[in-house]
Amino acid sequence: MNTGDTAFMIISAALVFFMTPGLAFFYGGLVRRKNVCNTMMACVAIMGISVVMWALFGYSLSFGGNHGGIIGDFRWLGLNGVGMEAGPYADNIPHLVFCAFQMMFAMITPALITGSLVGRMRFKALFLFVALWSIIVYYPLAHMVWGEGGFLAAIGSVDFAGGDVVHISSGISAVVLAVILGRRRGYEHTTYRIHNIPFVVLGASMLWFGWFGFNAGSALGANGLAAHAFMTSAISAASALLSWMLLDVVKEGKATLVGASTGLVVGLVAITPGAGFVPIWAAFIIGALVSPICYYGVIFIKKKLKIDDALDAFGCHGIGGIWGGIATGIFTQSSINDVARWDGLIFGDYHLFLAQIIGIIVTIAIAIAGTLICVAIVKVFSPLRVDVREEQLGLDISQHGESAYPCFNGLDQ
Repeated sequence: MNTGDTAFMIISAALVFFMTPGLAFFYGGLVRRKNVCNTMMACVAIMGISVVMWALFGYSLSFGGNHGGIIGDFRWLGLNGVGMEAGPYADNIPHLVFCAFQMMFAMITPALITGSLVGRMRFKALFLFVALWSIIVYYPLAHMVWGEGGFLAAIGSVDFAGGDVVHISSGISAVVLAVILGRRRGYEHTTYRIHNIPFVVLGASMLWFGWFGFNAGSALGANGLAAHAFMTSAISAASALLSWMLLDVVKEGKATLVGASTGLVVGLVAITPGAGFVPIWAAFIIGALVSPICYYGVIFIKKKLKIDDALDAFGCHGIGGIWGGIATGIFTQSSINDVARWDGLIFGDYHLFLAQIIGIIVTIAIAIAGTLICVAIVKVFSPLRVDVREEQLGLDISQHGESAYPCFNGLDQ
């Protein structure tokens, strides 16, 4: 084992953890004042339930053993047998460090879903949904992509840091849940103003900071591949930020802080599956193109399909993740990372591109089916949606009995 790699991976795990509070600020700033506590509480609650479930059985189901390339088993129940020695996935770091790093991915992923349903889902129902979704959707996908003998890995599909496992799965589940819940009351006649733009920028900055651990840490060591993933992540985020600013200027005549913050996030989403596979020059292209893809995707979802994806969880993470997976199939160079069996489409080989498409389709199917199953189970125990009075009052008061700004009424209601 290597102490430098171990230190790097512990720091990377802490950085990935930092992303979930960052997401709380990012989402919390985007919603109306009366729903900010509820929106942030969703992320905070997931910080608790995800760690407990991962330690009890989630890690074992995701990475312990293999059953049909779909799921693991209970050999590491309660982290029994997961200790300070090296594990099967990395011989340079303690098994517990790998487990801790992956635990943070299991935390941030369901938190991403919550952006689609703000202002209308009961907290009890959401909490139960997240617990079920982790078991039915996340753990199997993590195994299929990253676990020993995983189905998607076996067919040659690659996902460096979570395009399929994190972003597409959460984005697809988010839009399915948004359709099932229905639109916020008065959606067609109300202007939903962003209540705290500094929160949005703070959250986006925390996400970018943490994302360096998310992507670079997926190299599982302090090495050249980690440096490569770090740089492709920075370049894609910066390119997408500038691209979104340009779109704002062209469409609205002014660059916006919210737009720039959104752009950097979608740039990070897009590079995630290919950060350790694509050449650095490709990161400029991936980032520059993801902003218009997501920008017009959000318009299509909200204006054409009339789906109330409140904070664009699908528009950013679903669509951005799909583009990232496709881009990985286009630009990958196996000489950068030999985990990829083939070069990408632009280098004359179509095998990886087809494997990426299959991986994306399988992820979408699992996310849709899993979400529908989770919703059916949750409905047995709790209504999904708050009633009219609770929604009008705001979920901060109706679900938690607290207000983010109890003594100041100068912000959006």
